[in-house]
Amino acid sequence: MSPQVQQYASLAGRVLLSVIFLLSGITKLMQWEGTQAHMIAQGMPAGAVPVLLALATLVEIVGGLALLLGFQTRYFSLLLFLYLIPTTLIFHNFWAYQGQAQQAQLINFLKNLAIMGGLLKFFAEGAGAISLDAALSASRYAPAMLWPRRGRRV
Repeated sequence: MSPQVQQYASLAGRVLLSVIFLLSGITKLMQWEGTQAHMIAQGMPAGAVPVLLALATLVEIVGGLALLLGFQTRYFSLLLFLYLIPTTLIFHNFWAYQGQAQQAQLINFLKNLAIMGGLLKFFAEGAGAISLDAALSASRYAPAMLWPRRGRRV
């Protein structure tokens, strides 16, 4: 694959992956009470739900933006991957359903597994050439500990 195709494919992959997190986080903000009720209905402790919902919203919006912009991509990809593990097991537990509901939850469960695969790819390989990470790693002003200079080991 040519480097030009690779850099645009990486950008497109980040944009497409970020959309679900950004929309989900914004939806949580817009439908706060309904989301709380859904979380409680899934068996989450009512006293912890406000804090957990705030954290989930923060992870989805900040993580989605970081992925979109290619900012600290490896770290945020790992964070989103780890976030999806309990989210998938709690909210898409297809084994607890029957019939059409089971099929719908299985599809969502498998969708989350596919998203997790994409996140692991960005964790392993980074954001690509068209990203803030690439721009900052080329900058002599960025902290070397966070964005190692190209050709220089840190």
